[in-house]
Amino acid sequence: MLNSLPVPSSLHLARWRKLLPQFETLEASLQNESDRELRKRSLSLRFQAKSGEKLRNLVPEGFALMREAARRTLGMRHFDVQMLGGLALINNCIAEMETGEGKTLTATLPMYLHALIGRGAQLATVNDYLAERDAETMRPAYEMLGMTVGVVLTPDKPDQRRAAYACDITYGTAKEFGFDFLRDRLLLRRMGRDASDFLGEGSSQRWDASGEQPVQRGAHFALVDEADSILIDEARTPLIIGTLGGKAREQVEATFNWAAANAEKFIEDQHFDYEHDTKKVELNAAGRQLLRSLPTPPVMRSVGLIDLYQYTERAIKVQRDFLFETHYVIDEGEIVIVDENTGRRAEGRKWRDGIHQAIEAKEQLEVSVPTGQAARITIQDLFLRYRHLAGMTGTAISAAREFRKIYKMPVVRIPTNRPSRREQLQDQIFGNARRKWEAIAAEVHQLHQAGRPILIGTKSIDKSELLSQLLAKLGVEHQVLNANEVAKEAEIVALAGQPGRVTVATNMAGRGTDIKLGEGVAECGGLHVICTELHDSARIDRQLIGRCGRQGDPGTFRKYMALDDEILKVGFGPQTAERLASKGSAQEEEMNSYGTQFLKSQRKVERKHFRDRSILLHHEKERKKMQREMGQDPYLDTAD
Repeated sequence: MLNSLPVPSSLHLARWRKLLPQFETLEASLQNESDRELRKRSLSLRFQAKSGEKLRNLVPEGFALMREAARRTLGMRHFDVQMLGGLALINNCIAEMETGEGKTLTATLPMYLHALIGRGAQLATVNDYLAERDAETMRPAYEMLGMTVGVVLTPDKPDQRRAAYACDITYGTAKEFGFDFLRDRLLLRRMGRDASDFLGEGSSQRWDASGEQPVQRGAHFALVDEADSILIDEARTPLIIGTLGGKAREQVEATFNWAAANAEKFIEDQHFDYEHDTKKVELNAAGRQLLRSLPTPPVMRSVGLIDLYQYTERAIKVQRDFLFETHYVIDEGEIVIVDENTGRRAEGRKWRDGIHQAIEAKEQLEVSVPTGQAARITIQDLFLRYRHLAGMTGTAISAAREFRKIYKMPVVRIPTNRPSRREQLQDQIFGNARRKWEAIAAEVHQLHQAGRPILIGTKSIDKSELLSQLLAKLGVEHQVLNANEVAKEAEIVALAGQPGRVTVATNMAGRGTDIKLGEGVAECGGLHVICTELHDSARIDRQLIGRCGRQGDPGTFRKYMALDDEILKVGFGPQTAERLASKGSAQEEEMNSYGTQFLKSQRKVERKHFRDRSILLHHEKERKKMQREMGQDPYLDTAD
């Protein structure tokens, strides 16, 4: 079990609660001071921090100042539980805070404290929209205390990025922080400078004759929003800056297209073996013989036979495992990855090892030249570089062991400001997907007539659109929120709690969104959330469930499952999954006795992902150790 380690929440909270009266006393004295006097106090704290005063000694006055600044500029006063959340974050913990408890406001407390030191405080979130929204929302409170605020966005040029990092507080995405780090390392190497020379104090020094200089200024403090998504689910995601491959474009493109065109001729168990645990495709003797019998165009004559095997195996894997509108979408002739954990487009990312090009060939798009690696870092390794690290999320307890083992951060569950009124309705399990989707549509139709808002979470774009079709047949007016509707996300989510509103969504609605109830909705039961199938991690299910019952509002949720759901295949393997599916194929009634099978399968998948991430960390440590012993930069390709 991933949550087998005890979580010392009560121990921490009991100690931190003793500071709350001190915060209130200081806050009362600040209310009689002018805005200018507040800023002078903040400048005094900055001087103390830069003079070497320990940060923990500045917490009472710093937290009280930020609380008062937020009250004056934003009309929001930190609740006591938010002050406790701030204490968890300043003590390098993961703060688990329920949806609607105000993580965005809570974040201002540790961000302000660490910014006092003058080395920069960075807040990493999951997308540009949230980074820009949160920075602009909180900016007035920071500026009242003399702090500058910057935002790093995907389209930004180097000068804009440098200016954002030079601010006291910087918001951005983990992806952009990582790529900027890699680009800086490459720049330093081109200039013949050792990366350790760069102290990152934000000076205006020019680094070479062309005026180029790094954009970042060191790794002092990072606060990771949606920490389990970024630090756990995305931990193995590599950020790579590529270099053009050496093979001729015409030959590479022709080989990818040839493999894609012939992939369907190869039959599983007859021509290739498939390992379900590792998802590896390997041609057997019959498959290799078939490949050698296939004609190839003249441009491919110099492609070796071993390379042709690999191209074909990759093409088969793509045909089998990478599905349109589940794993990717096509936008203006380009493959755009869909992040399975968030349902959002992963703009700018590409699959490695030729997978991206194989998908382009499969979809008959122009094949991009494969790239080598000039620089590389994983999300996990990126944040382990920071001297101080903290995180916040609504779902962390189940990953407490991993947070402690990998990041040395305990998880602290912060109490809610008001008691939760969220109610779980009985799970519904069916023998097959058809019956499940029909039952979901029927429940939505019934609740919609009663005027309740409903949020339905689906695992993929195609399933969200399947449900949309079923609801349309029943005459249920609804909105669809998936990676194809990213531009409308904020508008759709803002209205999802209005009376009678039905929203069909992928995981986009599961993180970073706050659904407020419309007039009269609380009286009829609040928002109802439907989970249409279990995800690989129970945390993702909890994120969706957390959209209802925010801040003491009423709300209900229900989980639907079917014996042919993907989670059973991933957890138990194809044979057991097929046996369960065959049992349910002829069943029309509910099969709720199988509930434990779904939970067991989900836990098996979670344990597997945990092992994979632990192995990755071990290999990354060994690789970096070896490269450092050889005098090489562990983040850069020595061949570049």
